[in-house]
Amino acid sequence: MLDLRYVTENLDATRAALARRGFDDAPTLDRLATGAAERRRVIQEAETLRAQRNEVSKRMGKADKASEEFARTREEMKAVGERIKELEQGLTDLETGLEDVLLSLPNFPHESTPDGRDESANRVVRVIGEPPAFDFEPKDHVDVGTALGILDFERGAKISGARFTVHRGLGARLERGLIQLMLDMHVDEHGYTELWCPVLVKDTAMRGTGQLPKFAKDAFRIAKDEQWEQNNEAGSYDLYLVPTAEVPVTNMHADEILDGEALPLAYTAYTACFRSEAGSYGKDTRGLIRQHQFDKVELVRFCRPEQALTELELLVGHAEAILRRLGLHYRVVELCTADLGFASRKTYDLEVWLPGQQAYREISSCSWFGDFQARRARIRFRAAPKGKPELAHTLNGSGLAIGRTLVAILEQLQQRDGSVLIPEALRPYVGGAERIAS
Repeated sequence: MLDLRYVTENLDATRAALARRGFDDAPTLDRLATGAAERRRVIQEAETLRAQRNEVSKRMGKADKASEEFARTREEMKAVGERIKELEQGLTDLETGLEDVLLSLPNFPHESTPDGRDESANRVVRVIGEPPAFDFEPKDHVDVGTALGILDFERGAKISGARFTVHRGLGARLERGLIQLMLDMHVDEHGYTELWCPVLVKDTAMRGTGQLPKFAKDAFRIAKDEQWEQNNEAGSYDLYLVPTAEVPVTNMHADEILDGEALPLAYTAYTACFRSEAGSYGKDTRGLIRQHQFDKVELVRFCRPEQALTELELLVGHAEAILRRLGLHYRVVELCTADLGFASRKTYDLEVWLPGQQAYREISSCSWFGDFQARRARIRFRAAPKGKPELAHTLNGSGLAIGRTLVAILEQLQQRDGSVLIPEALRPYVGGAERIAS
């Protein structure tokens, strides 16, 4: 969430920053400015009346309590007290309305983020390796996995509907092995602390990382039954299936003040992820690219503002290390302003080459959010033991999306006879198997 004071005192700069993203909603910003001006007026009037009441109270303490003047002043102060209550309620309503507006505004792009009107302006930073050369027509992962009997799309749909898949045999073992390989590397080689988190989270956690209210249609909300409503604590919030481990891991430190000397903090976690993919119908309906349920290993970092850009490069490197270890061809792309995620200031995507599609596809998105999430979730730190709390900066990225990594292996390492080579680094996790064959 953006800073209310900065936005309302720097409307021109705010409009310019948001315009870089293609956000041009003048009525919303005007409504924000009007509401902020009214908030200042209400605060000033309430403070003036409180000061008046305090001053009169001092005089009344010395006055004759039986006098008409005392009685009259007391009635006047009752009216002042009622007016203060009205102003306080009005202030609460104003601040709720202002927060609702702020929650709808995306983050400011960083000055180093390239400008652009659409994804065509994204900048390729580096390309690692060469696309695999085949002496046959490469197939996509659906045909490869189905022929090998390791991906069962029909039974996945029978059980749960469209965009669900059953992994069988080595397909299931590869999924599990990829999770383990990634966690081992991030913990043992990159120094992350591993977490095992709930996959059901409160609506406040979803709001803290920016999924709510903007992306409510993409989330799976859990329906409440009568027993749930009777539980006062549970009935006070909604529960959602996590769209990514970013949500529970980032909210680990919601409403906390961290030790600035302990920053940066680095966490990794595996979760199943759930997304309704609202508005995506007709896109990527074939195969594993866009499923309602998928597996992902997430990387989350908390840092001080001056550490953020260095931390982002470090995060990208950790995600890249997985692709390098697996020997997969990929590229790193810096997103332009129009292609940034809602909460991001600066993002690098890792895109893996898929021969079956003859295209690069995102396998990890590594983002720096500035204090955007921290302001929503009240994640702060003290630079010194007795220093004033400051908002931390948050970063996260996939390290990696498991299904898409499996897709890349099936497509890049497919052989003429229909088999698929298993990357050497992954073989210890699948019982030493060197290839998948029918």
